Amino acid sequence: MRYAKTLSQEAAAAKAGMSLRTARKHIKAGGQMGEVKQWKWRQTHKDAFAGVWSELEAMLEIDAGLQSQTLMQWLIDQHPEQFHWGQLRTLQRRILKWRALKGPGQEVMFPQKHIPGKQSQSDWTDCNELRVEIDMQPFPHMLFHFMLPYSRWETAYISNSESFDNLTMGYMKAVAELGAVAEEHRTDNLTAAVKNHESRHVFNERWVAFLNHYDVLPSKNNAGVSHENGSVEKSHDLFKNALDQALRLRGSRQFASVADYEKFIRRIIDQRNKGRKHRLVQELAVMQGLPTRDWNDPIEIHPTVTSFSTISVGKVVYSVPSRLIGRELKALVYPEAVRVFLADTLVQEMPRLAPGSRKINYRHIIAHLVRKPGAFANYQYREGLFPSVTFRQTYDVLTAKKPERADKEYLSILHFAAMAGEQNVEAALAALLEAKQLPLLAAVRDLVQGDYCGEVPPVYIASPDLCSYDVLLSYLSSAPKEAHI
Repeated sequence: MRYAKTLSQEAAAAKAGMSLRTARKHIKAGGQMGEVKQWKWRQTHKDAFAGVWSELEAMLEIDAGLQSQTLMQWLIDQHPEQFHWGQLRTLQRRILKWRALKGPGQEVMFPQKHIPGKQSQSDWTDCNELRVEIDMQPFPHMLFHFMLPYSRWETAYISNSESFDNLTMGYMKAVAELGAVAEEHRTDNLTAAVKNHESRHVFNERWVAFLNHYDVLPSKNNAGVSHENGSVEKSHDLFKNALDQALRLRGSRQFASVADYEKFIRRIIDQRNKGRKHRLVQELAVMQGLPTRDWNDPIEIHPTVTSFSTISVGKVVYSVPSRLIGRELKALVYPEAVRVFLADTLVQEMPRLAPGSRKINYRHIIAHLVRKPGAFANYQYREGLFPSVTFRQTYDVLTAKKPERADKEYLSILHFAAMAGEQNVEAALAALLEAKQLPLLAAVRDLVQGDYCGEVPPVYIASPDLCSYDVLLSYLSSAPKEAHI
């Protein structure tokens, strides 16, 4: 009141340390305000659940997952004359208070401190809810969504499935657009990247090999815990909402082609990335550069075929046809295959193996080895000459029953397999082994050739009608020379 004599109400209230509204009340009361009444809560109506709350509480203690609607229905069933659905909101408040005071603890989230250049994340998100149409037809699709948690930089590409090829292609496009790679890349438990059928969820070899090409460590969240990949999960919602709003502003969800829709997506991405450039610069400063070649680009090697009819590609020994001995070949090494060329002609294609492996095709050398059976016993690549377990069992039986002729007999069988078909010979060997008969070449030949015995189907070749040639010759003789040309 003293301040109010010389100052305005606002200044007097500020000096006295009170609100302007309270100061006005003091002035209006002449500085004689009585004690402010304290509000006290009191229940204005009878508690409808007082008589049954102990039962409800016991049920919640047994299973805290029971919902209010479930318990309300139970009360109505047990006491139809006492309870009705109009009391649901009151019950919900009671249960909500019980959960806060006595219920089980909830899962705690821990905000993470993102480090520049440490991690990138990717995942697919379903976009059917956007109701996009291409050429007047519904366009069901997903987006492969890639982002950096620190700067929030993102990009996305239309995708049709969560396959390994789409995963690797999406990652390659994203890092090519970015121009760098983070030291770790996180996905959820995609079957394209993780072996989910085993007791322990581990990365499959192809995904590890792919990221090794970029010198990037694979990372994944725990199974069923998608929030551990939370940056990209949250970004899904924000990005799809931005697309939906842009489609609403556009006034139409129809596009003439997929290319037009891709341009639309790209425009939204560019708009969202504009405000992230400053933090992106910080990330790019510490991120790794891209490798000099793409993962799916082949490595070119020029091996020379040795006198053993083999070549060495990436520390793996492969056999090739013996007619190429001494020739220099061109081998294109792909991530999962090796293609061998003589000049521009494809000679053969084989799977890419781990360094130190050997891949010997008996068909390349068996014709020469059958003439030199003595070389088989100590042949350096002998294990490659057993196409299957059945052939290995055959050799073991021959070694046990006829050791002096085992090598020659087995090589003769293998040569016959190259000529008559490996599957036919293998079936014959399996039948002989099951019947406890000695698998000799003669027995194998009888079984294989016996399968093809039977009547030769009649073949009818119609005689050509020579009159057509006479008509042609007469036409040529009467036609002008220009027609001949």
